[in-house]
Amino acid sequence: MSDAITHYRQLRELTIDELAYVLLMLGHPISADVLGEMERCALPVTVDDLVAIAYVLDTTPVVLLSHIPIDMPEPEALATGIPSDVDQAELRAWLEGKTTLDRQSRVSWWKERLARLRVRAAHHEEQLQGAYAELRELGDLAVQEVDAPPVQGLQWRIQDGEHALNQVEIALALTEHRLDSLRGDVC
Repeated sequence: MSDAITHYRQLRELTIDELAYVLLMLGHPISADVLGEMERCALPVTVDDLVAIAYVLDTTPVVLLSHIPIDMPEPEALATGIPSDVDQAELRAWLEGKTTLDRQSRVSWWKERLARLRVRAAHHEEQLQGAYAELRELGDLAVQEVDAPPVQGLQWRIQDGEHALNQVEIALALTEHRLDSLRGDVC
């Protein structure tokens, strides 16, 4: 959570002193020194502190609790006391009360995620096919006027669409794998 406080404080372009000042004005005084120790993991963050800091940083306690630093190596588990294969999205859903962590609920949650990803994949595929069709309609003009803004716009849409579709397909494969693993554990 210490990285999350630092990340969101810097994202809001606040210094530690400014964060301490705003907390003081809201009636939840935490000194800049204590905030610094929290950010360095030298002091624990209480639930009251978490709520106040999240409010000032214009986020939620759940976001701070489920934050994973981008440069963090793959953790063995996100939190102690929960199944080790729970990922960040599932952890956040659990923290938000959208699911529980029993096997049946986890399988249902992953099935819903898989269904949403399939809809997203179909949407990206449809958008990509539409961009390809527009490019084909331009015919020779697209070849002759490669640098023309409309042609470049279509090429960027196609490139973005291919990237988005690729990302969704990766997410689909990972989600199907996770679901298969959970189903295997249930049997």
